[in-house]
Amino acid sequence: MQSWVTKALADPTGQDVKPDRPPREWHKLLPWWDAERAAMIEALTDPEAPAWLPFARYPQSASSWARRQAHEAAIHRVDAELARGGAPSRPFDAEFAADGIDELLATMIPSRGDWSQSTASGSVVVHATDVGRTWTVLLEPGSAPRVEDGGLAGDATIEGSADAVYRRVWRRPSEAKVTGDTVLLEPLASP
Repeated sequence: MQSWVTKALADPTGQDVKPDRPPREWHKLLPWWDAERAAMIEALTDPEAPAWLPFARYPQSASSWARRQAHEAAIHRVDAELARGGAPSRPFDAEFAADGIDELLATMIPSRGDWSQSTASGSVVVHATDVGRTWTVLLEPGSAPRVEDGGLAGDATIEGSADAVYRRVWRRPSEAKVTGDTVLLEPLASP
């Protein structure tokens, strides 16, 4: 992934953005990954630098990749902790988690794929109680989900701390409370 990001930063047109293939030998893999990670971090130093992103709703800049990579790494941290057994070691900072919720609901989900065949109809309220943030996701047949700030009444609700809601919307184990018509959560499934 890091080589893909580095190439997207180097070629803002997106015409030749293909990730490098990692080496097959284990003893070469970790040094290769470390070099790719270091190159990506170096490429992200100017947040305003133009960059290609495959996501239509993101500003085409290095800052968007920095945001995307922060949440990618955070969710994979949870995966690694779960794989080792037991609960994840610590909650995410509430503001960071709220940003991850916002990124998924307002940017990633609406920009993925063709929504013309969607039949979902209703609203999902996503409420991060500890930061006082609420997203109302409006679902209409044939349209991408629309996100509005707002109310606490919906056909389905996900509610809890920002950390718990972040984990839930990214389909990881969570203590967030889910109520209402859970079928409406299917169109909001994270990639």
